[in-house]
Amino acid sequence: MKKMIAIVGMAGSGKSIASSYLEEKGYQKIYFGGAIYQKMKEENIEITPESQKEYREDIRDKYGMGAVAMILLPKIEEAIKQGDVVLDGLYSWSEYKILKEKFKDLKVIGVVSDKKLRYDRIRDRVDRPFTTDEIIVRDVSEIENIEKGGPIAYADYYILNNFDLSSYYQRLEEIIKTIEKEYNNEENE
Repeated sequence: MKKMIAIVGMAGSGKSIASSYLEEKGYQKIYFGGAIYQKMKEENIEITPESQKEYREDIRDKYGMGAVAMILLPKIEEAIKQGDVVLDGLYSWSEYKILKEKFKDLKVIGVVSDKKLRYDRIRDRVDRPFTTDEIIVRDVSEIENIEKGGPIAYADYYILNNFDLSSYYQRLEEIIKTIEKEYNNEENE
């Protein structure tokens, strides 16, 4: 049985570590934020923290809170036919419900870390750095306007990413083994 795992968490929590790790293990990665960036590029919109926020909210105003899942659904359906899939950055509760309805065996891993640590990571990263004020605005916007808290709160498994990468990978491996057992048990029933 092919596995589908969604990685959720606030910006800077370390979602990309898990999704890249799974990608290295053969999972096809589908990046939710990439759908937004692609649409912005297609419409020749400069990608800035402000334009990202505005576009994320506009697309959901126009097409509903599950818009990104609906945009990516054909790509996800094609990917799962080929093998295991990791969904990087599932955002909204509506997106979660759309995907869970379509893919009953979807498993969700929430990556969490202390807020100050997340903010330090985001401020210091090379790709898409934000100031502390910008990330606060983004966090609040994602919680209030994009339903981001629901999938994180309702995740099947959690990784606390406050420590070293070795601890992170150890917990991720524990989760992957548990998920594989669950899938194998479902397959054998």
